[in-house]
Amino acid sequence: MARSEHRAGKPISIDGVAKTYASRSGAAVEALEPLSLSIPAGEFLVIVGPSGCGKSTLLYMLAGFSAPTAGRILIEGDAISGPDIDRGMVFQSYALFPWLSVIGNVEFGLERKGIARGERRRIAMEYLQLVGLQDFADKQVNELSGGMKQRVALVRAFATEPSVIFMDEPFGALDALTRRFLQKELLRIWQEHRKTIVFITHSVPEAVVLGDRVVVMTARPGRIKCVIPIDLPHPRDPTADGFRDIERRIFGELDEELAKTFADEGRAADV
Repeated sequence: MARSEHRAGKPISIDGVAKTYASRSGAAVEALEPLSLSIPAGEFLVIVGPSGCGKSTLLYMLAGFSAPTAGRILIEGDAISGPDIDRGMVFQSYALFPWLSVIGNVEFGLERKGIARGERRRIAMEYLQLVGLQDFADKQVNELSGGMKQRVALVRAFATEPSVIFMDEPFGALDALTRRFLQKELLRIWQEHRKTIVFITHSVPEAVVLGDRVVVMTARPGRIKCVIPIDLPHPRDPTADGFRDIERRIFGELDEELAKTFADEGRAADV
């Protein structure tokens, strides 16, 4: 598939979605209160919130790995009923196949789509060139650094031409310099392809660097506290006043939620 044929992203509609789990004791645990959100096609949406607030739970429902207890999720009007090749996923832990070469990992989804061997190799090499890994195509993944592995994970997600890509703290385990480099790489690929991206992070600066909008979630049970637009041009300067203003606002919203969490834990300990 030539780059001129890249498919645009699709809109996502989250309508009254909630999630309740059964604990080991059988008690119901409310992970997410009902929440609704519309994500336009091609948007880069970032979600932040306290640990345990249900960010990953929401992402896994969007990806089709888990079903909501209530509500529904639609992608361009179609209900999600399970995982699909049209939805890419990038995890924090790389999730590469160690028995495959670098190019074999990128080709994996293309093979599932039924693309002929020669064509899928051409596509895989095109994407590896996009992130400067063409000379490592025949290496095994255990020969790569953490940053290189995550570059492979990124292009594997994009190579199958999904409409939407979900990313669960993909740079969380990387050092600061590698993380900054991969943020730039991701933005460059996204600006070219304009897929719809939903990205989870614990890093407020990362959220402001990347997102068109930032969704701030409350402490568990999670719900949407506020949605903050990031009306700053790319590339964004973390030292600029506008950047710092948005960063302070997000930190302020999160600090309120953390204070509530600690207060609740203190009351529970006193019981």
